[in-house]
Amino acid sequence: MTWLRTTARLIERHEGRVPHAYQDSEGYWTIGVGHLIDQRKGGGLPPHIIDYLLRYDLERVLAQARQLDVWDDLDEVRRAVIVDMIFNLGMNGFLGFRRMRSALEAGNYEEAAREMLDSKWARQVGRRALTLAGMMRTGQWPEWMNERG
Repeated sequence: MTWLRTTARLIERHEGRVPHAYQDSEGYWTIGVGHLIDQRKGGGLPPHIIDYLLRYDLERVLAQARQLDVWDDLDEVRRAVIVDMIFNLGMNGFLGFRRMRSALEAGNYEEAAREMLDSKWARQVGRRALTLAGMMRTGQWPEWMNERG
């Protein structure tokens, strides 16, 4: 075993290995093996870890979305809407949109967008719902997606 691997085992033994956010003995938010994420102490996640987590979550959500009967009938923009909603709501939450899913199966994107907006979810997420409903209705990416930066 290399020195670094042995040292990692030592630290893990002392810190523990926790798969969720928790407060350490001083009340600071931490994850994993003692990784400080509490902003009050300068903690956080580096960009490459954030990118990795997003890719991991997207792959998981995409696998779920591909199981939907309507998936193959959708263009890439409307697929993105579905993935975004499942990412936000979880698959069970998304499946609760029965009338929206029925409208999708009928190819009625205007009705699907209306059903998206007529929901508790839309009231909770505000602009996100408006953006996604617009994408569902038109099959077009929002203008800001074309901006650089």
